[in-house]
Amino acid sequence: MSGLPLLVAAAQAAGVLLAAPWVIGVMRQVHARLQGRVGAGIGQPWRDLRKRMRKQQIRPTGTTVVFLIAPAVIAGSALLVAAVAPLITTESALDPIADLFAVVGLLLIGTVALSLAGLDTGTAFGGMGSSRAIMIAALVEPTLLLAVFALSIPAGSSNLGAIVSTTARDPAQILTVPGALAFVALIIVIVAETGRLPVDNPSTHLELTMIHEAMELEYAGPRLALMEWAGGMRLTVLLALLANLFFPWGIAEPGAGALAVLVAAGAIAAKVAVLACMLAAAEVFMAKLRLFRVPELLAGSFLLALMAVGTSSLLLPAGG
Repeated sequence: MSGLPLLVAAAQAAGVLLAAPWVIGVMRQVHARLQGRVGAGIGQPWRDLRKRMRKQQIRPTGTTVVFLIAPAVIAGSALLVAAVAPLITTESALDPIADLFAVVGLLLIGTVALSLAGLDTGTAFGGMGSSRAIMIAALVEPTLLLAVFALSIPAGSSNLGAIVSTTARDPAQILTVPGALAFVALIIVIVAETGRLPVDNPSTHLELTMIHEAMELEYAGPRLALMEWAGGMRLTVLLALLANLFFPWGIAEPGAGALAVLVAAGAIAAKVAVLACMLAAAEVFMAKLRLFRVPELLAGSFLLALMAVGTSSLLLPAGG
């Protein structure tokens, strides 16, 4: 294997690392414009991170090493997903672990680390947020598995690169019933996994309605900055995966040259920007669901993913 896949994997991780604050900034700016405000500009998340990096570290009394390492675990798991996922090319340097189940497991590691950090503080809001996050994760992760598994049936493989390659060769399959069901289910999964409206409100200041933010209340300084950065990375990599699973145009195939890789990098950046703007625009017209309504929404997404698997199996050609 040439060194290009290794360079691409490093470039993907670095790209997600650098793009995450810009994605959050774009979404906030879209919110502001649609609400009739000027907004702080798309570079405001970078300024917030710089400000927090300069502040003093604070560690609550009684916390353990879990509280200290949780931000690094969340950020590391997101970067590893970015490195192995087919974002720029379908040829992964870590192909044996570029698998649907491995990627979902890595995302779950980040969720569990954040929940344990919230519990480790021993505060009421931290425990409340952790319990809610685990409840949501228990419903979201199976849905994510089933939705992508429905796309893997025509490919005959759970490898994400193989799934994207199959869709790129036969784009018509995304216009089928299984493709539509899986697409809607994945959108709901991304909204819930990243704490966006209507499941959670990332800009809320009401403790009783917090989920994701409640687990970060005791963080300050550089650790809070890393927490927020990691949240942006998870959102960015999930939007990139959604874009390539359903709209893989522009992605570089195995053996492609440096020019094709550069074109693919520009294509994925454009697709993520469009999806981020669409998600932000939809959030403006949504209200946060009551907590007891969230499981109903996630159960509906699970049903859609299950139907996608069933219909995808039925549409397989005889002997397939």
